[in-house]
Amino acid sequence: MDTSLFQYDLPAGAIAQTAIEPRDAARLLVANTLDDRRFTDLPSLLDPGDLVVVNNTRVRPARVFATKETGGAVELLLTKRIDEIRWESLVRPARRIRPGTTMTAGSLRMTVETEPDRGVVIVEIAVEGGNGDVDDILPELGEIPLPPYFHGTLDDDERYQTMFARATGSAAAPTAALHFTPAVVEALHERGVHMAEVELDVGLDTFRPMADGQISDHQMHRERYSVPSSTVTAITEAKESGSRVVAVGTTVVRTLETAVGADGLSEAGSGSTDLFITPGYRTRIVDAVLTNFHAPGTTLIVMIAALIGPRWRDVYDHALGSGYRFLSFGDAMFIEVDS
Repeated sequence: MDTSLFQYDLPAGAIAQTAIEPRDAARLLVANTLDDRRFTDLPSLLDPGDLVVVNNTRVRPARVFATKETGGAVELLLTKRIDEIRWESLVRPARRIRPGTTMTAGSLRMTVETEPDRGVVIVEIAVEGGNGDVDDILPELGEIPLPPYFHGTLDDDERYQTMFARATGSAAAPTAALHFTPAVVEALHERGVHMAEVELDVGLDTFRPMADGQISDHQMHRERYSVPSSTVTAITEAKESGSRVVAVGTTVVRTLETAVGADGLSEAGSGSTDLFITPGYRTRIVDAVLTNFHAPGTTLIVMIAALIGPRWRDVYDHALGSGYRFLSFGDAMFIEVDS
């Protein structure tokens, strides 16, 4: 399938440039029926015994402004930690970056190891004096990397963190969960809906559209995930009782669909995933998905097409025509996965 099949016209005015308050005041489109609701209606869309699974990752303050030895300014976005000293990073301007380029930002000294590939390099980062880890230093000199299409401002960086965020490691927020509030969670509990958590570190594919060509040519970047045994137990109990597993966001879909054993059952553990969910894929664990409206030509749109088929265009046309707000700080939709 050609990547052009997953393009659509997204007017600039449809991209949310403010973070709505309260969080749960966002609109919620029921994709299967094109029913316009509010996010606070989510509990009424679920049944007692259903399981809602969220991603507890936390966004790292990974936007760093550095200075080359020649005096030039460089902006880096540390998208993934590879090992103790090496990081995958988006860099700009990339045209003047070559292997061996060195730069500093506060107590961090960075050396580029690879030629830029679509703006991505591998950098080796050392803390001068050996005092502390990079993750210990970033809160002092890094910034939370807000999405490049978001031109508004936030009064508090915590607005780009979900209420579940604990495990620092992502370059972007799992935005579907940004709508949750304690009041919504309490309403879910009162409804008899259960909740569980996984962790997936959101990485580079969140930032980049697919290149022209076939979707089969697109290589997903690997992202670290972890599924605790308590979540597997909750999934097993939901499945055995005939209840639904509801994934909050595409990151949770990929995590749950990766952590499956040969017997088709959920497995606890950690690892990395490059799962690319494309049309023809049938979910093994996930029964429904809560997600935002995604940018054209992205792997996220491809996943939505896999979940509900060609009518994804009808859903997006309805959302655009009805004034829904798109992308990270936008509204949400609830999808029951095609069986």
